Amino acid sequence: MVSLGKEFKFKEDADVFTPKDLVELGRPGIAVANDAGDLALVSYSKFSFQDKKNNKSTFVVSLNQSDELAIQIPLDKGGDTFWLSSRTFANVVQKDEDAEIYALDIVSNGETESYASPVLIGTIPSKTAGNFRYNADTGNLVFSAYVYPDGNLSTVAQQDKEWEERGNSAFVYDTTYVRHWDEWQEKKGPQLFSTQIKQGHDGVWALSSSFQSPLQGTKHYSPVEPFGGTDDFDVSATHIIYTTKDPELPEAWHTKQNVYIVPINGTGKPVELTSGKQGATHNPIFNNQGTKVAWLELDEDGYESDRAKIVIYDLEKDVRFTITQHWDRSPAALSFSKDDSFIYLTAGEEAKIKIFALPVPPTPSHSTTHPKLGHKYQKPIAITHNKAVSNIQVLPGHRILFTQSSFASPNDVFIASELKLFEDAVQAEDATASTKIKVDQITKFSGDELKGKGLSDGEEFWFKGALHKDVQGWALKPKGWKAGDKKKWPTVLLIHGGPQGAWEDQWSTRWNPNVFTQQGYFVIMINPTGSTTFGQEFTDAIAEDWGGKPFVDMIHGWKHALKEYPEIDAERAVAAGASWGGYAINWIQGHPEFGFGFKALVCHDGVFDSTYNGYSTDELFFFNHEWGGRPWDAKSKKLSEKYSPANFVHKWSTPQLLIHGSKDYRLPETESIGAFHALQQLGVPSRLVVFPDENHWVLNHGNSLKWHYEVFRWFDQFVGEK
Repeated sequence: MVSLGKEFKFKEDADVFTPKDLVELGRPGIAVANDAGDLALVSYSKFSFQDKKNNKSTFVVSLNQSDELAIQIPLDKGGDTFWLSSRTFANVVQKDEDAEIYALDIVSNGETESYASPVLIGTIPSKTAGNFRYNADTGNLVFSAYVYPDGNLSTVAQQDKEWEERGNSAFVYDTTYVRHWDEWQEKKGPQLFSTQIKQGHDGVWALSSSFQSPLQGTKHYSPVEPFGGTDDFDVSATHIIYTTKDPELPEAWHTKQNVYIVPINGTGKPVELTSGKQGATHNPIFNNQGTKVAWLELDEDGYESDRAKIVIYDLEKDVRFTITQHWDRSPAALSFSKDDSFIYLTAGEEAKIKIFALPVPPTPSHSTTHPKLGHKYQKPIAITHNKAVSNIQVLPGHRILFTQSSFASPNDVFIASELKLFEDAVQAEDATASTKIKVDQITKFSGDELKGKGLSDGEEFWFKGALHKDVQGWALKPKGWKAGDKKKWPTVLLIHGGPQGAWEDQWSTRWNPNVFTQQGYFVIMINPTGSTTFGQEFTDAIAEDWGGKPFVDMIHGWKHALKEYPEIDAERAVAAGASWGGYAINWIQGHPEFGFGFKALVCHDGVFDSTYNGYSTDELFFFNHEWGGRPWDAKSKKLSEKYSPANFVHKWSTPQLLIHGSKDYRLPETESIGAFHALQQLGVPSRLVVFPDENHWVLNHGNSLKWHYEVFRWFDQFVGEK
């Protein structure tokens, strides 16, 4: 164990945004509007160390810019919410054996609005019911729940009891997955179910006691784990469209997902809409008429970061076609305009997540991945240009509701209007179309709490990296920095994970650069080779080259930052990263010739021995793609010999903190334990922090504060003011 000398304390003051402030700051979710488009629900949670409680609520927000209505409704038991009508929403509360659905009315007395007490409207026989989609026109409710292979909701409780009372604790596997993300795999998986909620003539809402199982007997599991949700399926008046892992392929080393359509009442079998030649698929949606569906599709099976393309399937003409074949960006969320003439989408572009729009082209005569499209159908047009959009919903009145955050602010609600003018300009191929859009901010959830804290908005810089490519980075200046000041500041290089990821201009509750600036660090973040949002070629270029071009980029970027920002004290520089960023820390540790000169390092859940990782990780397809094959294949073995950090331990000398979660099955905790053992035997100052209850991330509020304490204490020991 390292002797830390003086007791460490965070820098704290009324105008300082501390790690504790980050953990206790309210966390708004995404905005979901009612069908009328005049109110939106926004989930909200706020943790209190004093109460040792995470307080859950939902805001009902007016989408009328002249009305500042924002009712906060406490949800003591948490739970999902969804709209039942323009003035009533449902709250689903999980119980020990089932889930109760309550209706809450928004009540107006002419001048003000409030809410009525929740009324129980029915019970779902599942304690895992979630991901609710409700169609107010038909009364159909679709949701997911975990079931055993028989796909029967009514037998789950009894089978759970039999499993718990089986008389042993063994898990037995004949196929992969054995464990996934942070859970050992059991026999249950998520499937979709449908029922009805209707309002009687007396105004009382009631949940049907009849539940249909459209996926029963199919071996189709949706949403797709571990992160799938309502974006993995959509509902029309009569059907469900969903994506699922191909049931015939081993999940652990394939990413292939198929898209199916099935009657919502389960009266027919699912019909596949995909070609069978695709990789992963995401975000299937219906158009408003129910005549077309769209989804995102990746070409390569086994590669989760391939470029996503928009595919449209014309259900009436039985024709499937790709509309963004030649656009070098990857859409993330999709929504049709109210008249179905446009498709709106979000996509990352140069470390910002923007909203784009594209007219829906006429359906070609036959299915094709390369349709002949007119100029206006070829490249989506951006209607937002900075920060990070996380959700979109097209509203009546030619508007789009979206949620957006930035380095300096958590989620807030925005509306883009004047879409009719914009769409007309696009159809007329007017180059000024995007200037027709008007954007208004609706909420300022964190305005009061962040007022006066002086958070950095960040500024981007560009430099020439490997192969003379343009590479982007961010600089966030420390609190107290002043132009022309001669003061030198300690600096931290933050390295992102993925590796197919990016430092984007968005809020984070885990790796928040402004927490570092507020503790007095100049923050540099670089998006090297392998980063997303800079074109697919740049993303793809890290495969089989983990220790190559990305580090040429970071070396050049670091030199550029030192030259561009003379306030940086190069003699008090440190670095930290997680996941691939943790690999990068271990790789830098073994390559002092890179010349960074870091005085201390922090590795969170990073790769230490790449060969071991190829055997032990959960999603085997990732390693097989990134390292050129399975860990025993000739190419992979050669690459691991070249690029595995464990092979360069004899060069390790920089003090290093290692942090790991015991429930991290993507990168098992033995990666950090192994690295720590090496450092200890080498006599290098080192510390290991293990969170037995955390996965690849640190989510528990108390653990988050401890994580920040250990990181800043470690850095302070080596570069802090003496």
